[in-house]
Amino acid sequence: MTERRFHHSVYVIELPLAVAEDKKFLKQNPNYVTGQTCLYVGMTGKTPEERYQQHANGHKKAARPCKKYGVVTLRRDLYENINPLTYEDACSLESKHAEGLRRKGYGVWQN
Repeated sequence: MTERRFHHSVYVIELPLAVAEDKKFLKQNPNYVTGQTCLYVGMTGKTPEERYQQHANGHKKAARPCKKYGVVTLRRDLYENINPLTYEDACSLESKHAEGLRRKGYGVWQN
């Protein structure tokens, strides 16, 4: 029997409001209201803090909106209660979490 490894995480980064002018962002958020908080939701096998630093430093694996618009802060309050996860669960939960945050009024970029 294969042991399930819980070392992946879903994480949330707050993005500058300028991301709301991006066509891809607007396509993902057709009901976005100007001025709402903008977020990036991702998953990682690293710690959320390590992955945040990659985004903040413009690492080659940083997501496009983080490279283009920068990052504001890691939003632990929006993910800390769901981690750690298996790889499979993180893959599944990433998009579900993004959609849940959209329903709460956030603008969300999620790949």
